[in-house]
Amino acid sequence: MNQKVQNGPKSAEYTSDYKAGQDNVQVLGMDIHNPVFTTSALAILAFIVLALAFPADAKVMLEGARTWSIETFDWLFMVGGNVFVLFCLLMIVLPVGRIRLGGAEAKPDFSRMSWFSMLFAAGMGIGLMFWSVAEPVAYYTDWWGTPLNAVPNTPEAAASAMGATLFHWGLHPWAIYGVVALALAFFTYNKGLPLTIRSAFYPLLGERVWGPVGHVIDIVAVLATIFGLATSLGLGASQAAGGLNYLFGVENSITTQIVIIVVVSAIAIISVTRGLEGGVKLLSNINMLIAAALLLFVIIAGSLSGFFNNLSMTVSSYVTDIVPLSNWVGREDEKFYTGWTVFYWAWWVSWSPFVGMFIARVSRGRTVREFMIAVLLIPTVVSAIWMAAFGAQALDQVQSGTGALASGLSDVSLAMFQMLDNLPLSGITSALAIILVLVFFITSSDSGSLVIDSITAGGKVDSPVPQRVFWAVLQGLIAAVLLYGGGSEALKALQAGAITAGLPFTVILLFMCVSIYKGLKTEV
Repeated sequence: MNQKVQNGPKSAEYTSDYKAGQDNVQVLGMDIHNPVFTTSALAILAFIVLALAFPADAKVMLEGARTWSIETFDWLFMVGGNVFVLFCLLMIVLPVGRIRLGGAEAKPDFSRMSWFSMLFAAGMGIGLMFWSVAEPVAYYTDWWGTPLNAVPNTPEAAASAMGATLFHWGLHPWAIYGVVALALAFFTYNKGLPLTIRSAFYPLLGERVWGPVGHVIDIVAVLATIFGLATSLGLGASQAAGGLNYLFGVENSITTQIVIIVVVSAIAIISVTRGLEGGVKLLSNINMLIAAALLLFVIIAGSLSGFFNNLSMTVSSYVTDIVPLSNWVGREDEKFYTGWTVFYWAWWVSWSPFVGMFIARVSRGRTVREFMIAVLLIPTVVSAIWMAAFGAQALDQVQSGTGALASGLSDVSLAMFQMLDNLPLSGITSALAIILVLVFFITSSDSGSLVIDSITAGGKVDSPVPQRVFWAVLQGLIAAVLLYGGGSEALKALQAGAITAGLPFTVILLFMCVSIYKGLKTEV
């Protein structure tokens, strides 16, 4: 990416003379935005100390906050998710879709394939590796509630399970990411504002975004991002260690999990020092090639005609059930509704500052219409194909009584490997799956470090290498320390805190939609 071209041409309305990094200070070779960097770092340190000193209390408090947020404001999460989908679809069909991010003459920095690979890897690639198998099996067998009260272990439950799984990984989560990404890309590349979360609120707050209000917005974004990434890295290390134990007999111990975190963090540090071109872009392209090979193998090893039947069932069930699954009034499937859907919506929202900002970072030169098609529609299609291959294959094994999955879901981290175990060349495909999981973790850590670095550098995208390394190291350190000091329970407490942050961010995203509309109107 051409780092010198950070901002596009300014237009007359909704612009500011404030420059990226204007209030930065130089400390230990780092170019930091003092209120945001210092406050975020101290808050992270305080959390780690308290979580290690009082692990049980921290877990009870944060999980209590998460439960209260989800059960009290379920309607807000559901309304917000529906609004975001409609808003993003409107961006595709309305005349504003012709607006180019960066101005009429702007050219894309990456090919379409590399661009899509990066945004998909950052968005949810790692989640699909585990939940594309575990989630349909969980719904079909009533592991924790069934969607729309479908009767477990019936053909209707199979169709409902596939549709509900795609519902959680389709239009709604990508719309959440799309709102944040479009806001940041537009106000950065078309209005000349710094690449930081607060810039999206300039039409609503004016110059106040550069003061305390803006500091709070950016600090919350940093904390949600770092905690979400550290949680995923820690829990992901537990899952990867479980896979290594299942396949090769490697002991699934804290030591093994910390070694995985160290290896992933070390490669992420190397990648983050190489920047977008030599780091995230390269790893994301590798990701997509391995994922495509694994997907093609599962389709062929199963049944080609069966795959197309499953794809048809998945899409038709998704289309049929999307409205009742999006409803929040009078739901009778309470266990599924709050335990899965509302939980997911809060989780996606808490990840939206990180994923949205990274997508914005790599999307200069695209029209709004092209941007939304790539961020909203194409990932939904890819998710449907992936689910129809992996999830439906797992359900076939459950229904036919084949393998470990026939006994139900025992361990989410092993579901993918248990499914592959009943296909040819299971040793090779399972090894590929572990490699894919690890590379997805690396790209998430790498892209997350670049995002946090930009926010804590006042919106600059070319901060010093030591600053990028600092955040990559900190992610791994948080995950390793909490895992060592409190085990998976400490990480789940951290996850609960990140999900709780989804509540205020849902409100922020709703205001962001208004801000985007006001800004785009000045360009039409």
